[in-house]
Amino acid sequence: WILVSISFLLVVITFPFSIWACIKVVREYERAVVFRLGRILPKKSKGPGLILILPCTDTFIRVDLRTVTCTIPPQEILTKDAVTTQVDGVVYYRIHSAVSAVANVTDVHSATFLLAQTTLRNVLGTRSLAQLLAGREEIAHGIQDILDSATEQWGIKVARVEIKDIRIPVAMQRTMAAEAEAAQEAKAKVVAAEGERNASKALKQASVVLADSTAGLQLRYLQTLTTLAAENNSTIVFPLPINMLQNLGTKQFHLRFISR
Repeated sequence: WILVSISFLLVVITFPFSIWACIKVVREYERAVVFRLGRILPKKSKGPGLILILPCTDTFIRVDLRTVTCTIPPQEILTKDAVTTQVDGVVYYRIHSAVSAVANVTDVHSATFLLAQTTLRNVLGTRSLAQLLAGREEIAHGIQDILDSATEQWGIKVARVEIKDIRIPVAMQRTMAAEAEAAQEAKAKVVAAEGERNASKALKQASVVLADSTAGLQLRYLQTLTTLAAENNSTIVFPLPINMLQNLGTKQFHLRFISR
């Protein structure tokens, strides 16, 4: 209290010149952590706006509260199924407690950056390649929860984690492409076989209907001729009555029966 009183007395004696050393401006997105004789005063940050400090006993540190983008460089990761991949990502975070960010860690941004790298490698090392490719969003949420709980004491709030790119070896890419192509070919063959089966069932039903109606068979015959004439004009078709063919078949049957 004696040192603070002396400092305040000096400010009063040198007024109004000392006012320029006592008044500081803190921006809207900043907070000031004031130390008086080495102790944080008054256990919370000040600002935004004008703040008053004693020039001889007080010091302050500005803390930026805006969201920070932390780019994680590509990490060499061995997945659960022994596949080597390179994964990079982005972490978005901000400081919600300026006092904790100053008092509890030496460099809050560097600590968060290193922790994000380590957490990314540890989490992805427990997943297989298929899980890594299919569950990016789920993995990102898991990393975000881990980082958020670990950095809470540093005054950090992790807003979002994104996995940017997953790089796999060229040989593995070729193998996966060949596997996908084989699966598509097998699926195409199954679909074609299913179509053939449905077509055969439809033809069977059509033959039953046409067998019950002679006029329907004649109409189908004429429709086929119309289709051929519309598509291939150079085709020459000699229509023959079906009754004539039936009579010829009957005569041949009778001749064979008589010859026997």
